[in-house]
Amino acid sequence: MKKNLFAALIGRPNVGKSTLLNQLLGEHVSIVSPKPQTTRTKITGILTKDETQYVFLDTPGIHKPKDKLGSYMMKVADGAAADVDIVLLLVEAGDRVGPVEKELLRRFEKSDTPTILIINKTDISNANQIGDTIARFSENHTYDAVIPISAKNGENVEIILEEIEKFAMEGPWFFPDDIITDQPERVIASEIIREKLLNALGDEIPHGTAVIIESFKEKKDKNKNEMISIRAEIFCERPSHKPIIIGKNGEMLKKIGSYAREDMERFFGVKIFLDLWVKVKENWRESAAVVANFGFKDEE
Repeated sequence: MKKNLFAALIGRPNVGKSTLLNQLLGEHVSIVSPKPQTTRTKITGILTKDETQYVFLDTPGIHKPKDKLGSYMMKVADGAAADVDIVLLLVEAGDRVGPVEKELLRRFEKSDTPTILIINKTDISNANQIGDTIARFSENHTYDAVIPISAKNGENVEIILEEIEKFAMEGPWFFPDDIITDQPERVIASEIIREKLLNALGDEIPHGTAVIIESFKEKKDKNKNEMISIRAEIFCERPSHKPIIIGKNGEMLKKIGSYAREDMERFFGVKIFLDLWVKVKENWRESAAVVANFGFKDEE
């Protein structure tokens, strides 16, 4: 008997949603960075296990939007939570219930959406912090389960699957059992590049970067082996950011490209030729038109 379940991963920026998704799938499909607001769009991860197909929606971090890009991110997160079978509310041990969480919990209560509270980062916290966090969040909502985990180490991640399986609905699978994401190959490639960009630059460049795949071509190399040729453009907001991204003698861009190529070759299973370019589009996050042109479009 086949069953399916749609689950949304909801939480503040940098709480570990993408790391948890990757652990659940056993694959790297959502980018991970110590910087907040890394996930800008809804990434779908698919896990088919035994008779159940789990479809996870990794959403942008919940925050008060400061620009057009931020508004788009909030709309994506809100929409994902409204149309799933269960919500996984991810918080960090030590977190307090803020206005954003209170509003989210009010919406979950109103829609009668099953909710599991997941306390992340137990590897860097103690029992008192975890207990206090559970107590604070339980004052505002009754959860179907509460699970302390370490997404980084994979601790208790299997328990999440055990708990949410109870809410799976009898019905056909929505995806083939051998795929792990519904994201187009171009999106996966751009996200891998952006992850390496964020991690390589540390705090030098703010989140004013976007990666656009200009060309994605499958071809054969001189030995008739399959390969993919990718041309990608990295957009930054200020002229002063461009030389930082490129680095002295192009070393930083080469480093970003090398790390991105390694991940792409592992993910796509073929040799990758990657051509990176850096361009400036000043204050692009403030323009709804440019945000949409860069691929962050409302789904209606």
